[in-house]
Parts: sequence; C-alpha cells; structure tokens
Amino acid sequence: MIKRKEPSDALLEIDRTTAVPLHRQIYERFRTAIEQGVLGPGDRVASARNLASELGVARGTVETAYNLLAGEGYFSARGQAGTVVSPSLPLRPPARRGPGPTEVKAVEPMLAEPVPPPPLQLGIPALDAFPRKLWARLASRRVRATTAADMFYGNPSGHPPLRAAIAAYLQVSRGISCHPSQVFVTGGYRASLALISRTLLSSGDCVWVEDPGFPPTLEVLRSAGHRAVPVPVDDEGMAVALGMRKAAKARMAVVTPSHQAPLGVSMSLARRLQLLAWASQAKAWIVEDDYDGEYRYAGPPLPALKSLDGQDRVLYAGSFSKVLYPGLALGYVVVPESLREGFGGAVQAWSNGCPQITQAVVADFMREGHFSRHLKKMRLLYARRREMLAAALAKAFGEAVRIDLQSGGMHLIARFDTRRASDEELARRAQLAGLNCQPLSARGTARFKDKGLLIGFTNVGSAAHAQQLATRLRDALDRKH
Repeated sequence: MIKRKEPSDALLEIDRTTAVPLHRQIYERFRTAIEQGVLGPGDRVASARNLASELGVARGTVETAYNLLAGEGYFSARGQAGTVVSPSLPLRPPARRGPGPTEVKAVEPMLAEPVPPPPLQLGIPALDAFPRKLWARLASRRVRATTAADMFYGNPSGHPPLRAAIAAYLQVSRGISCHPSQVFVTGGYRASLALISRTLLSSGDCVWVEDPGFPPTLEVLRSAGHRAVPVPVDDEGMAVALGMRKAAKARMAVVTPSHQAPLGVSMSLARRLQLLAWASQAKAWIVEDDYDGEYRYAGPPLPALKSLDGQDRVLYAGSFSKVLYPGLALGYVVVPESLREGFGGAVQAWSNGCPQITQAVVADFMREGHFSRHLKKMRLLYARRREMLAAALAKAFGEAVRIDLQSGGMHLIARFDTRRASDEELARRAQLAGLNCQPLSARGTARFKDKGLLIGFTNVGSAAHAQQLATRLRDALDRKH
C-alpha cells in the first residue's frame, strides 16, 4: 500500500455491521494514521482501484474518501504519479482531542528515526573511517549476482562461506582451531548468549559473571531465568577462587579475558588455567566474550582463552559490531565439537537465521583481505585517537583527573575527585551536555567501590576535536543542574 512505511492494521479492517458509511471509515483510518505518525508527509498511498480491490469495496467508495482527505489537505494528487500524503504537512500533525473508535496509540519513542551516536559513546567503532565506498561496491556486486537460491531461506546456522571465513580468521588471529561447522552466526552478542543459555542451561542455573561486568550479560541471563553470581575482578581478571567459594557448582562462567569489560585488564595465564581446570572438574561451560579483543596497542596480541581449551569447555563469542559497524547486527559463537549437533538443532528450532545478503557481503569483505587490512588500520587510528583524547583531558582538567590507559580496548577510564559528586552524578551532568560518558560504579555490585567515567575515544576526529570535547566535558562537570 505504501512504499516507505507500513500502514496501521486498522486501514485493512472495514466494519460492515456499523452505521458509519464505508467511505467515512476509510477516511477516518487514513486521517488517524497520519495524525499518529504511521503515515508521513510524502508517503505514497495505494491507488483507489487497488485499495478497493484489497478491501472488497466499490472503487467509488475509496475515491469519495480520497476526495475528502484531499479537500482537507491530508492528501495530494500527483496525476500518473499517484496520490501521496501532503508533503506540506508537519511530521506529526496535532492529534484530534477526545477518543475515537479508530484512534491508535501514540507512536512509541523507540519508533523514532535513528540518529548518530553522541560524542564519547562507548563501544562504537570509528564510523567516519569505515570504507563505505568499498562496502557499497561489494554489496552492489552481491545484489546484482542474486539468484533464486539466494532469495530462499538460508542455513539458520549461518551462510557457509561466512562460517568458513570466520573459522579461517580465528585460526590465524586468535589461535582458535575450529571447523566451519562449529561456527554459528547470530544476531550479535546478546543473541549468541541467549542461544547458549537456551541450549545448555536450565531455569535457575547459577552462572558466574564478572563484577564489574558488561550489562547485556546480566540482562540476557536474568531474562532467561538464570541466577547470576557476581565474581570480583582484580588486576589478573576474574578471581576464580572466590567464584568457587561462592558457587562451586555453577553451570557456566561468562568472562572477557582479553580485555575485561569495563576495567580493561587482561586475565593472567594462571587465572586462565585455573578457570579451565574448574570448568573441567565441575563439568561447567565457559563463555569467552572477546569484547573488543582485536584492539591492543601495546605488546603482542593475546591468545584467546579458547586456544588453551584442551577439554572442550569453552564457547567463544565474537561480534562484528565493534570491528565493522553495529548496524550489521551480526555476531557468531564457536562451540566445542561435542556441542555442534545440539546447537544445529537449536538454531533449526528457534531461528530463521540472519539476512543472507548481509552475511554474503561480510564473507566477501573477509575473504578478499579487506577485513584484516581494516583491523590494522583501525588499531593505528585508535591508538592515535586515544592519545589525543587523553592529552586533551589532561590539559582541560590538569591534576583533577587521573586517566587509566590499558593496553587495549575502545574506551578509557577517567577518575575525578568524587568527594563533591559521585561518578553517577558526573555522568548525568555529562549526558545532559550531550556527552555519553558512563559511570564505572554502575557496572558493578554494591561491593564494587571503584569510581570513574567510562569514555569512548574511537570517534574523536582530530586533536582540535578532542580538545573541544574535553573542554565541553569540563564545563559540564563543573555545572550543577
């Protein structure tokens, strides 16, 4: 019916038992859809002939409704180009007062058009540095080569060439030896963890999580009915011995060993071996969330925990959100060989898989060498941008700030004197100024006492931009609202 937006279901419902004339019902439905933002200025509507056929009414009935809408300025006739919602209308015309039988709920805020991420946003790659022209060329090539088979349902476990490309990449870059059939493509980290929990856990099972940790992990586990057991993190990563004292019979542990989220520390070899030994003895599973593990600026890249897994207890979860762009909504999980068939059955039952065309473009991007070159470029770029923002913060705040620069990651931790205000209050002031800093203390339980602001640096464009943002942050933190 409409090219850019779908109409309200009410547009397709005609009540033939009421005394309200059919043309008036059609008129009311379109007017309500426009007033509620379901239809916007410039949206094209169906021709009178097509809508009459769809609704099972006479063409003249629809034409009468369209004439009423045009007469009141809601519709604009374009001749052979058809009829559109009047472009001169505001995006959201004022709704009529008083309830009516055809009114629908107001448009939810979540249905608003997407906007660029705010400055200093965490976990967002450098969107200005993404190779859009190359990506467009690869995508166009894929679209032109689309066959009937490509338009059918794909493998819910993932596009085979992408699974093979991921397996090859992990072998070289992360030291993970796996067959493509062990790789399952998902809709991102949340989808990966949800798939893992549904397949391996029962309601009420205990799961170790890091304290402080990555908020989506808790959200997914709790929504699935599992009991999250916070395990403290120190300079060597998750304190495994404390986890064993708190819940030795936990069924799973979720960790970020390469670059802990949010503290940025790397799990020591001793802790890694201790965690693997516990999982083997307890017959538990370990989910390795390789949170921005691709970005390391000092020292050699760390091997993945999965590469040390001699007992096949580790499931490795990765994502393209932080290495390409989050709008892809693509992630993957590598499962032990013993779990391959179980996960294959699970995705067959619960998922239609991710869009095949998107997976095919990512596969081409990886197989043709663009992925590794892009990562190398981003590591160098992020190292520079991190230095620029750290220097700008030091200049703006002087001795009033202490900045932690870990060996990797996509954010830094700035610690301020919180005697006057908590880090949550400082984060609130920054956010009111349009700077999306996050409080460190909110990432942990009540026993976690560390404080600071988590600040993303990946989209700082230049030294001048960094200084502008640092000055803006200083003014925001000094201002009491």
